[in-house]
Amino acid sequence: MEVISVIVPVFNVESFLNQCISSIVRQEYRDLEIILVDDGSTDRSPQICDEWAKKDKRIKVIHTQNGGGGKARNIALDIARGEFIGFVDSDDYIASDFYKHLLKLITNETDIAECSYLETDGDNAQFANPNNCMIMKYTAVEAMKENIEDRFFRQLIWNKLYRRSVIDDIKFPEGKKIDDEYWTYQVIGNARELIRSNAKLYAYRQQENSVMHSLKPDNRLQALEAKTKRHDYICYHFPELLGKSLNNLWFSCIYQGQFVLRFMKRQERKEALNYIKKVLNKYPVDAHTKSGIRLTEKLWLNMAEFSFVFTCFLRNVLKIGL
Repeated sequence: MEVISVIVPVFNVESFLNQCISSIVRQEYRDLEIILVDDGSTDRSPQICDEWAKKDKRIKVIHTQNGGGGKARNIALDIARGEFIGFVDSDDYIASDFYKHLLKLITNETDIAECSYLETDGDNAQFANPNNCMIMKYTAVEAMKENIEDRFFRQLIWNKLYRRSVIDDIKFPEGKKIDDEYWTYQVIGNARELIRSNAKLYAYRQQENSVMHSLKPDNRLQALEAKTKRHDYICYHFPELLGKSLNNLWFSCIYQGQFVLRFMKRQERKEALNYIKKVLNKYPVDAHTKSGIRLTEKLWLNMAEFSFVFTCFLRNVLKIGL
């Protein structure tokens, strides 16, 4: 049987950690290597990790100084021995057949398997029966298109199972709040074939103090930085998707510009808008880029070219994109 290395970065999640680890330990697929990386937690999380390691020999615990989720995942990847790699966030939990189902989908040509997920604020998520799910196969180009459109194969790393070879030496950026957006598209680009199940087998816990709910305004620009890096990658590796990627980049700039106008203080706002305008100047749109989009989208792009700040202001007034 193939070993699956399950990587769990842990930071101050004592209220949810037991359920997370329990859901991994109780997987129907048993050949797991479970790597818990305590990222300098100051609550009881380190003790909880150590207690679980005493109860299950498949669990390895690494205690390290706080360096963020990206660094924690990189540390685990360096020691992982599995042919397949999975990630679980330490405040989430998974169905008992999560890895069994994903591994069953993978053939010799498949490098990434993905399932759907459900959002929850509790401990009793109702998972789907995978026997009734719909399965779809994708090429890397098709999956990248879905990633750009933010439908399937999104930047989320935890609802997927990866063949170790497709990760290769791709590392997570360290010191970023949203490190997954810098990483996922590169792994998709390495894949030969990807497969997706619409079975909801991962419980994504929503909490107000999570990373995604507590981003400082200036850190929101990291999402835009990640989009520019993805666009550069697509221009080189997937030129057939260049127009779609460029269109997405511009609307990402508009969305972040709306956020800047609504929430940032004057000096921060000025610096952020200057950064966004540099992105727009570096990646100008042309008639070809606009040719395949809806009339309303073309209108907003034309307005943004003429006056970016006014466009963001108007969309905020009209409550568009909020």
